[in-house]
Amino acid sequence: MEAQNETAILEFLLLGLSNDPEVEPILFGLLLSMYLITVLGNLLIILAITSDPHLHKPMYFFLSILSLADLGFISTTVPKMLVDLRNHSKSISYAGCLTQVSFFFFSGCLDSVLLAVMAYDHLVAICHPLHYSLIMSLRLCGLLVLLSCFISFLEFQAHFLLVSQLTFCKRGEIRHFFCDPSELLNLACEDPSTNQILLYVFGVFFGSGPISVILYSYIRIISAIRRVQSSSGKYKAFSMCGSHLSVVTMFYGTGLGAYFSSIVSHTPKKVMVTSLGYTVVTPMLNPFIYSLRNRDIKRAIWWLACKPAHRQCPGSPF
Repeated sequence: MEAQNETAILEFLLLGLSNDPEVEPILFGLLLSMYLITVLGNLLIILAITSDPHLHKPMYFFLSILSLADLGFISTTVPKMLVDLRNHSKSISYAGCLTQVSFFFFSGCLDSVLLAVMAYDHLVAICHPLHYSLIMSLRLCGLLVLLSCFISFLEFQAHFLLVSQLTFCKRGEIRHFFCDPSELLNLACEDPSTNQILLYVFGVFFGSGPISVILYSYIRIISAIRRVQSSSGKYKAFSMCGSHLSVVTMFYGTGLGAYFSSIVSHTPKKVMVTSLGYTVVTPMLNPFIYSLRNRDIKRAIWWLACKPAHRQCPGSPF
């Protein structure tokens, strides 16, 4: 009963990126700028895709859902960081910590699974172009998104149950900018070794599936491209996959880097800086990667920008 009461009233301290009063205003301005750019960029992608009938295709449908997931992913961490930097208060309640863990893993897993779904979409488009419309039907696209949400729900439930059954005895200082479960395990009364193993099992189980689909898809895609005779056909296929490959490399590169850094390195600052890559930088850059390399997206954003002016749009430069 005493341990439960202690847990019920416990607050954690998110130590964050810096405790230096001179650095905090710079961090606040930088994070606020990155958050606003992310929100604006992803909302533009979503509006452009929904408003342009030419973009009502599976590839762009998945891209709009990915933009929604990116908005949710960055919103689980950055607003809290901004409030803490502004108010010089780093506390977070036990309930708030559980909520952050839930939304963080749901949005992060949704990002990961959607990237795998988009890889499969590219596989069908390149390897089975004549049957693409038949295979990637509206029903299948909807089922793939529902499956992505279901897998994400399972992951956040697994992490939520793991964290919620802990009782905490140690001083509640989390050496991170969000409620990282691995940090919470170190604060628990229980021996963390068993829960650490469970945490790694969750990571392997929910991470290996999307990575395997992406690797399989691109092995098939590369094999198909090698059989294409014309250089223009090869260029078209590679340009279709270029944006997706860039996002996959950034997301999994920084995500796996942060994961292995937490195992190997005992320097929390290095882990936090690496974690910024997949939690903040990747959601911010995704709209630019997909829009700058895609004429259809640029054209839709161009026409979207003309609408509020209530005037005739000049010819699109794209």
